[in-house]
Amino acid sequence: MSSSTTEGPVVFTAAVVTVSDSCARGERVDLSGPAVVEVLKNSGFRVVHTQIVQDDSMQIQNALVHLALEVRFIVTTGGTGIAPRDVTPEATEAICDRLIDGVGERMRLEGAKKTSFAALGRGVCGVREKTLILNLPGSPGGAVESLEAVLGLVPHALNLLDGKTEHS
Repeated sequence: MSSSTTEGPVVFTAAVVTVSDSCARGERVDLSGPAVVEVLKNSGFRVVHTQIVQDDSMQIQNALVHLALEVRFIVTTGGTGIAPRDVTPEATEAICDRLIDGVGERMRLEGAKKTSFAALGRGVCGVREKTLILNLPGSPGGAVESLEAVLGLVPHALNLLDGKTEHS
């Protein structure tokens, strides 16, 4: 998405990180990451990096920290459930300056309209300096639906992180 300025629209950069042991080992094809990339591109984001990491807290944290130096919006997919290896929310929280609880709540609220299992999702949204980080579920459908539930908030959030706090 973009916002208007006198110099034309601002295009925000994004990265997508798939968190999956089986995809990282090459045992399964990543379907969620490409689905999220497509939604972001269709919404006007410039996706400059995609990556697959294992369900490992340090690998997730390292990817997020490095990507936050390069892009304004990082989306992860996978590792948000309650299985023992699902550590994406904890890894995200560990490197964020602040969390934005309402974004995760909105994703779960919208998800609950389709499946009661949405209540088991633990995805979070946080800020690292001027980068917004969003955790999505690992299933392609859940990832896309969750992203679409909150995507309209992202440009405004990024503008606020840039200090653009005037109200219209």
